[in-house]
Amino acid sequence: MSQLKYLIEKEFKQISRNAIIPKMIVLYPVLVLLIFPWAINFEVKNIQIHVVDNARSVYSQRLINKIDASAYFILTGVSTHYNDAIGDIEKEKADIVLEIPASFDTDMVKERRAKVMISANAVNSTQGLLGNNYLTQIINDYSQELRTELFPASALSDASHIDAVTDYRYNKRLDYKTFMLPAFIVLMMTLICGILPSLNIVIEKETGTIQQINATPVSKFNFILAKLIPYWIIGLVILTLSFLVTWVIYGLLPSGSFATLYISAVVFLLGITGLGIIISNYSDTLQQSMFLVMFFILIIILLSGMFTPVSAMPGWAQAVAYANPLTYFIEIMRLVYLKGSALPDLFKPLMWLTGFAVFFNTWAVLSYKKRG
Repeated sequence: MSQLKYLIEKEFKQISRNAIIPKMIVLYPVLVLLIFPWAINFEVKNIQIHVVDNARSVYSQRLINKIDASAYFILTGVSTHYNDAIGDIEKEKADIVLEIPASFDTDMVKERRAKVMISANAVNSTQGLLGNNYLTQIINDYSQELRTELFPASALSDASHIDAVTDYRYNKRLDYKTFMLPAFIVLMMTLICGILPSLNIVIEKETGTIQQINATPVSKFNFILAKLIPYWIIGLVILTLSFLVTWVIYGLLPSGSFATLYISAVVFLLGITGLGIIISNYSDTLQQSMFLVMFFILIIILLSGMFTPVSAMPGWAQAVAYANPLTYFIEIMRLVYLKGSALPDLFKPLMWLTGFAVFFNTWAVLSYKKRG
């Protein structure tokens, strides 16, 4: 026990003497939670649109005004030449071109329908698809408005319709930041508590201090445990700071219990720090360790359901996601934060995290080769 206590004290002294790590523990959660929720946002807005108005009528101008009033679009130009508008797309001055035909008014009055042409820049497929959907919705609403004005009797005769009333559970305002903040907390814990233990051991290999420890009767278990415990504590400090920042800046508090989050976080930290130790055991230099860490961290972040639902991934990616501890901890964080889930509701993901923790730490101890 005295051996373990001495080794843990040694780790904390090394961390406190480091010029960067203590500052990173405090500043990193604050900066990430202040910047990332605003910068990483899949809500598409400020789509640049160029309208080719061949009709140049009151009706076409009303449609243009409706588009311009939308929060999703920025009207960059109105012209009568389609080639000019397409030129704006090529020059990246416009994302979408809407062409209104010269017969727009006549078609609406005589045929009761008119056709417009939408050309979208699909280099960014998400922006192209969502921009087209937003614009189509505006056009459909305007079309219904015109029908009511021009053909009131007909509009009334088409009275049979269904009104769908939507209740958005657990995220009433459909706020993407509310959805992403719990995942960003997991991201920070992963980056700091997954990377630093690995780099710590490799640095000791390069400086030769690990050989001095290996020459003593310290067991492999105590050595690995002493390396992990400080980062478990650091992970919980990061979690606590993150709770504070999300409450002060965004007014977001967990709907569920803090105790549930801390228990889940401890189990997750056991696993992710163990993975960092495994990587260090197979790395002889800092460069090797950094390459392997970034390789695995990138994969587990991208294939965790943080940005894309696991169910929307191809089969092979889903298989990787379900073998990924981040997938389960992000699920837990979102369920507790937004839905208020309790420990009994989280039995399955917690069991997976426990399995990962046992597997990674057993591997870490067995793969560590003690050389005197």
